[in-house]
Amino acid sequence: MPNTPLDPVLLRSDDARGVTTLTLNRPLAFNALNEALLSALQKELDQLATEPALRVLVVAANGRAFCAGHDLKEMRAEPALGYYQQLFAQCGRMMMSLQRLPVPVIAKVQGMATAAGCQLVAQCDLAVAASDARFAVSGVNLGLFCATPSVALSRNLSRKAAFEMLVTGDFINAQEALSKGLINRVADPAQLDEAVESLVSRILSKPRLPIEMGKQLFYRQLETGMQAAYDDAAQSMACNMMDDSALEGVQAFIEKRQPRW
Repeated sequence: MPNTPLDPVLLRSDDARGVTTLTLNRPLAFNALNEALLSALQKELDQLATEPALRVLVVAANGRAFCAGHDLKEMRAEPALGYYQQLFAQCGRMMMSLQRLPVPVIAKVQGMATAAGCQLVAQCDLAVAASDARFAVSGVNLGLFCATPSVALSRNLSRKAAFEMLVTGDFINAQEALSKGLINRVADPAQLDEAVESLVSRILSKPRLPIEMGKQLFYRQLETGMQAAYDDAAQSMACNMMDDSALEGVQAFIEKRQPRW
């Protein structure tokens, strides 16, 4: 899909169910994360975090690639330590905003996802990829170890699988990405929309609050020791159990009927 400098770098669409799709829209640049796109993503994520009707966020892309990482031409134009520190801090803030969003975030991946683009896939809570998608953290091929992508990658893949990708820069295909834990599902390219919708509909069939509480706890406990994680999880479950959705769900189970959420 061709675009011009006047086209928005990010597109947003919303449906009546509370599903928002943010679509990277720099197809001629393989949706590279330039400063404008990072800023646009951050603005939308900040806004979405305030919207109580939001249930699911899908991150998609136009064109032949999902995301080719940072915009190397833009990065090379201003080789200064302060600039690079600001750029990677900006990207890290955007990535963390995905995790802090109170609803599940699904990456819908077509084509390639490299470097910070692969990081974006790993940072999303869930990911569905077309069978011809490819993934790499290929900065090392240019003399730049993908340090910031390694943070998300190492929290999705096993250590050895993540490290191999980081030190070789080699691509893996969608089936390898599935087996390594980078993505959840693989679909024929013609069925990618349907596969994403299947996952979305499963999430929408559940009440919002326990998913919000659960997402917060899920990531929080991953960064703590096991005893602290159990203590935190016990408190989270106790609070969740006091919510009307859980009380209704348990009552429905007892009465052998569908819950009325």
